[in-house]
Amino acid sequence: MPHEAHAADTARAESVAPCALRRHATSAFIVVRGLRHHVLTWGADVPVTPQRPLVVMQHGWMDVAASFQFVVDALRAERRVAAFDWRGFGLTATPAGETYWIPDYTADLDAMLDALAPGSAVDLLGHSMGGNVAMLYAGLRPQRVRRLVNLEGFGMPRTGPEQVVKRYVGWLDELKEPQRLQSYASADHVAARLRKNNPLLRADRAAWLARQWARPASDAPDARWELLADPVHKRGTPLLHHVDETLEIWKRIEAPLLWVEGDRTDTTRWWGTRYTKEEFHQRLAIVPHVEKHVLAPAGHMVHHDQPEALAQWLEAFLDAP
Repeated sequence: MPHEAHAADTARAESVAPCALRRHATSAFIVVRGLRHHVLTWGADVPVTPQRPLVVMQHGWMDVAASFQFVVDALRAERRVAAFDWRGFGLTATPAGETYWIPDYTADLDAMLDALAPGSAVDLLGHSMGGNVAMLYAGLRPQRVRRLVNLEGFGMPRTGPEQVVKRYVGWLDELKEPQRLQSYASADHVAARLRKNNPLLRADRAAWLARQWARPASDAPDARWELLADPVHKRGTPLLHHVDETLEIWKRIEAPLLWVEGDRTDTTRWWGTRYTKEEFHQRLAIVPHVEKHVLAPAGHMVHHDQPEALAQWLEAFLDAP
């Protein structure tokens, strides 16, 4: 994976033992849509029923499937849970191409559910980008989703035709520039960066996550650690976001929806005043059955900041009649 040569490690690194795990996932690879996907399954021997189906968890941008480990550990009851690395993330293969598109993620999910739960409805959870995909999928294939959980998948700001030329030109210019991700001197430096980005993340959890998010570039003792992500993910797309089309899909959602956000999430960091939490909740009103919760203290990575509280709400929601 390309990286910035000898990039500076700006976060102070301390060696901390990774947290102990309560439940361990099995790792497997499944080819869907011609691409080798990495799938984690917790509770593979736990029976699934129509009342307690497979739970499928979808990670967000620049994350990996293992990110849900802490929530799975916090569940009181045994459940079968699966999570897969999106294309170009984690251990899933990187496709040939120069841009990633939401329609591809949606199609990957559709094919993955055919492989993991053929002909059956699932309980579908997504975080951030994964939450955005989950919302679209639940409206496009309502019969495949029994319960829907969206963790901070706010969608995207409204765009208009006056933006199309600038977006296309910007995309064409980006195609001519190689994308790079920073590398790190060690797993401890990766963990330090995770905690710099999210001060609420416990040090022992950061130490464990660092080894899921990154790998040494080689077997050399001084090899730098590279993130398990295709740098092309940093490149934007030229496509406009048509809110009316999104809402047309959302209004077809039949599954009850659990929405969870962190009290410290600041959407102005991403979009300024172009798109606010208030506008998102106005959009969300089109979904027929919504239960909302705010986790505190928690930021965007609610599943890292408050996994125990999230697991409690999640189980109550999934087990409700």
